Amino acid sequence: MTRGLWRLAALLASLVSASAAWAAIPVYGVSVVHAYPHDPGAFTEGLFYKDGYLYESTGLNGRSQIRKVELATGRVVQSRDIDRRYFGEGIVAWNGRLIQLTWSTQVGFVDDLTTLRELSRFHYPGEGWALTEDGRRIIMSDGTPQLRILDPESLRELRRLTVTADGRPVKNLNELEWVKGEILANVWLTNRIARIDPTTGKVKGWIDLTGMMDPAALGGDPDAVANGIAYDAAHDRLFVTGKLWPKLFEIRIVPRRAAPHA
Repeated sequence: MTRGLWRLAALLASLVSASAAWAAIPVYGVSVVHAYPHDPGAFTEGLFYKDGYLYESTGLNGRSQIRKVELATGRVVQSRDIDRRYFGEGIVAWNGRLIQLTWSTQVGFVDDLTTLRELSRFHYPGEGWALTEDGRRIIMSDGTPQLRILDPESLRELRRLTVTADGRPVKNLNELEWVKGEILANVWLTNRIARIDPTTGKVKGWIDLTGMMDPAALGGDPDAVANGIAYDAAHDRLFVTGKLWPKLFEIRIVPRRAAPHA
């Protein structure tokens, strides 16, 4: 199957399975607090906010990087290229380290958070999509309805949490962020973020990002989908962006859909 046909099949399957599950769960809109510049060449896979900076992982073989980014300007102040054999995926910070997944090669990297220098590697079965942490454990997505719970020091898998919406498994869970006791997860190939109960795995609500970016600004690229969630806990700021998006948005979740604006 060609890449285009595979993407179309995945999109149709995702929409069919999601439509029934979305029906009875509250849907929240967003209002835009502020829009910041974002590198339109960044194929965003992982994102988090720490000590005044965004840390971003970009994907694609030969273009994957770890970046430290200045929020106000979008300027990359520090970066490390990933070997072209690897397709960079999700990242998380833990105890002075930056931990990164790769997509299909079953290899992860552990870097020094200050220098971004590689310290070690680790291995896991299956695919790697995204990472976040709840202060005690690391949480990993792999594109399936299951989230893996990892020991943050050994990175050994401890257990799995199945994510469901109205009893139906939710596939294509992608970029993750821990926000106020919930797991937020982009659902790949959709404009929605799932609000997941970390105890039960049930989706408590959907955040609809439709309209955040004008499709014309993305050149009609089917890969330019919403992906990337970061939270500044100290100032209660929530940020979202997407693959190849020229903007990163600080948003506020609202009970009813509000027209996004930049």
